[in-house]
Amino acid sequence: MTKVVVCGALGRMGTTIGRLVNESKDFTLVGGVDVRPGTFFGAEVVESSRMDEFLKSVRPDVVIDFTVAAAAVENVKNAAKNGAALVVGTTGFSDAQRAVMDQAISGKVPAVISSNFSIGVNIFWQLLHEAARMLPEYDVEVLEAHHRYKKDAPSGTAKTILQILDQELGERDKVYGREGMMERGREIGVHVIRGGDIVGDHSVLFSGNFETITLSHRAYDRSVFAQGALKAAKWVAGKPPGIYGMDSVLGLKKH
Repeated sequence: MTKVVVCGALGRMGTTIGRLVNESKDFTLVGGVDVRPGTFFGAEVVESSRMDEFLKSVRPDVVIDFTVAAAAVENVKNAAKNGAALVVGTTGFSDAQRAVMDQAISGKVPAVISSNFSIGVNIFWQLLHEAARMLPEYDVEVLEAHHRYKKDAPSGTAKTILQILDQELGERDKVYGREGMMERGREIGVHVIRGGDIVGDHSVLFSGNFETITLSHRAYDRSVFAQGALKAAKWVAGKPPGIYGMDSVLGLKKH
């Protein structure tokens, strides 16, 4: 069975992932890492400052990280140093942080890195490629909503949406919210909502004369992200070193 360590083990996503790992016949939960020590599902959770020695002792096959950008960079470095494959769902990385991660992974371990591990969202991205390619003259608006505790805005998923749109439509200016008197041009409007316990909503509107086409995805429970992360963890163990996306895990068309 695949041995797993979960980073951010005591957080909401970490707890969800830990529960599913613990219930799975394909994985063994050998521990967790967080800012404070503890236990979850009978496994030890160590402080992040002890991660290196902890990985040396439990020797996981895969480290799963859903934390925050600064912590994830260090977790990735520790995992790669100890030869553990990686599944990284953390978002909000700066270009410099991502470069450090890529360097740590390169030539050493396999890693699946994605801004969203939901299978549905990855299908949504595929459909978005096709829609954008066929609707180049339509006005485009992007809307996303998450719970009140999410810190990065727009979400990593929304940023991936914008990358897809730029790839298919050519790069356009982005307007983040609107206020005052302004005439719409060829920009893409981006609108962010934070409130309550919204798990994750993303929509893209293509509006032309007399019609609007909306592609959207709504997550109702964090388990959809955790299930995707486990699918990636099972897939990535034993793969050649390199950085992969969920399109590789799911066998989707690469764009």
